[in-house]
Amino acid sequence: MATKQEQELDEQTPYTDLVEHTPKINQQLARYGVKFGIYKDGTFNERLFPFDAIPRVIEASTWKSLEAGLIQRVRALNLYLADVYGDRQIIADGVVPEDFAFASSGYLPQCEGITPPGGIYSHISGIDLVEGQDGTWYVLEDNLRIPSGASYPLIARGLCRRCDAGTFRTTPIVDNRDYGTRLKAVMDSVNTGGANVILTPGRYNAAYFEHAYLSEKADAILAEPKELFVENETLFYRDAGRNLRVGALYRRLSDEYLDPLCFCADSLIGVPNLMSAYRAGNVAIINAPGNGAADDKGIYYFVPKMVKYYLGEEPILKNAPTYLPFYPDDMAYVQEHADTLVIKDVAEAGGYGVVFGSELEPEKLNDLKTLIRREPRRFIAQEVIDFKRLPTYIGGKLVPRKADLRAFVLSGAETTVWPSGLTRYSRVEGSAVVNSSQGGGFKDTWVLSR
Repeated sequence: MATKQEQELDEQTPYTDLVEHTPKINQQLARYGVKFGIYKDGTFNERLFPFDAIPRVIEASTWKSLEAGLIQRVRALNLYLADVYGDRQIIADGVVPEDFAFASSGYLPQCEGITPPGGIYSHISGIDLVEGQDGTWYVLEDNLRIPSGASYPLIARGLCRRCDAGTFRTTPIVDNRDYGTRLKAVMDSVNTGGANVILTPGRYNAAYFEHAYLSEKADAILAEPKELFVENETLFYRDAGRNLRVGALYRRLSDEYLDPLCFCADSLIGVPNLMSAYRAGNVAIINAPGNGAADDKGIYYFVPKMVKYYLGEEPILKNAPTYLPFYPDDMAYVQEHADTLVIKDVAEAGGYGVVFGSELEPEKLNDLKTLIRREPRRFIAQEVIDFKRLPTYIGGKLVPRKADLRAFVLSGAETTVWPSGLTRYSRVEGSAVVNSSQGGGFKDTWVLSR
């Protein structure tokens, strides 16, 4: 006799043919090298990024609202970046405190006064959302530096279509195969004259598969730093027998490693004088250096205020209820309710630095509260959102697992949302940590056309 939970899962899972093909699809993903590399204890480990063929399905009306909210949010974030590296009017008007904005580890003084080609800072934004049990969607994070993940649902959708073409003929799913075309359009829109290049640190980067895959889909050159050089404030790619000018550089390495003459002097994977070419307006860097000033977890608190300030609109998407220990009232609340909150270190990413107060022993919880009092700018605290669990096949069984959604917003001549996304799920029962770097798996995201 099936349990109530099993019956509910079965009702949510009509894609039985896809489920049957899951092992075959994962074999194909492994063959294509769809892996995710993880550095742990000084060692690089590479593993298959586990795929579950049961998709997340989003109704057309829901997607329309999400799309509007995502575009609104990214527009405001781009305006904030232009402002904070320019006139700083939002700070002068007291919307974002000065000592809070410039205390962000992602704020780079080297980027002050630089206006990127097209005035766009975040060309590819990865916005992480969860759906609450009541159907309300909440933004958990804004990723504006080098968000990864678009390649995984892109290739998985293609493999699923091959295995079960019938499902895709009879289900009104919006096609997601145009991501490469969208990415190329963004690069073309800000290109200063020359080739489009995707800069990868190399084979041992965690997302190397994605770098190579997207370079093919976007018809861009895949280059390592040693293949690039700057001359007369112009970036070039060392092609066979000639030097090719680069007009748009989609970089897939962190700010601090981009240019050893500007940032980290001992970086071996940077391009010397890249920032001089960028400052001169001779190359577009995608995403712009310094974007960490806007996707700092502490700055996240102010994004709804940015929407109102820059756009004069009410935010369509909600933040998770968030507290800044930076403010005395919020500090008092966090100290009193730490055992019910999730505490996040604003400088961490990939699921690291996230602590659930309810999981700590009293002594550890007190130590954390002391650390928050000592370093209030370092942390934010959020109410724990009971977000939806999705039916997932693990170990041959249908089980519920918590899942988030990374939506991809592309900003070029216009701002659009790719009608797909990376749904990440936890492989551990009861866990709310879904990050791939923490052992999570992924699903495709189907947006229905009607």
